[in-house]
Amino acid sequence: MTGSPMTSANPMTDIGVCVFDAYGTLFDYASAAARCKDALGPDWQAFSDLWRRKQLEYTWLRSLMGRHTDFWHVTGEALDYVLDAHKRQDPALRALLMQQYLNLDAYPEVPAVLRQLKAKGLRTAILSNGSPTMLTSAVSSAKISEWIDASLSVESVAIFKPHPSVYQLVVDKLATPANKVCFMSSNGWDIAGAAAFGFRCVWINRSGAPMENLPAQPERQIKTLTELPALLGLA
Repeated sequence: MTGSPMTSANPMTDIGVCVFDAYGTLFDYASAAARCKDALGPDWQAFSDLWRRKQLEYTWLRSLMGRHTDFWHVTGEALDYVLDAHKRQDPALRALLMQQYLNLDAYPEVPAVLRQLKAKGLRTAILSNGSPTMLTSAVSSAKISEWIDASLSVESVAIFKPHPSVYQLVVDKLATPANKVCFMSSNGWDIAGAAAFGFRCVWINRSGAPMENLPAQPERQIKTLTELPALLGLA
């Protein structure tokens, strides 16, 4: 959180590339359900939260089972579970929610922060569970493509985060040593995986959640991406 030891240290230096998780970090996954809240009713937020939870659980379980499929399919499977849980057998609503997931809202600060990073000469990339088609659609819809140098999908290695081979994609594709990568995610488990791999990690703790009790922790913690340029010594 702002003001904690993780945010009061000197700026992070010697960064070669800023790499962002997509969902929950750049893009507001809850915006899909929010756009359909009239159809979903007053419990739309609970619906959205369960959709997200099952989506993540299925990525972890499929990785452990060795039964990979792309994130679009997983997102649909998770949505089907939630529709069943809420007793909503509505194909039209399902189709609408899935379409909305392709065009999620970016968090308000995202365009300005990316623009500032690029203006200062930093390379930027996305590393996501999302399929290439999902990422292309999200970046285009949010109108941030001019400030993103590369979008890397787990589909290249056919396993989901936090498997080390996913983070290795950044090293291999962007030709940057792990200790020169500044990795941002709103997901504590993703930050733990990336930090264990060797990235210099900044946890975007939008919800004020407690630290995960996992083997590796972030170097810094901030509330929104607005704080990132100053943390990198660019403000």
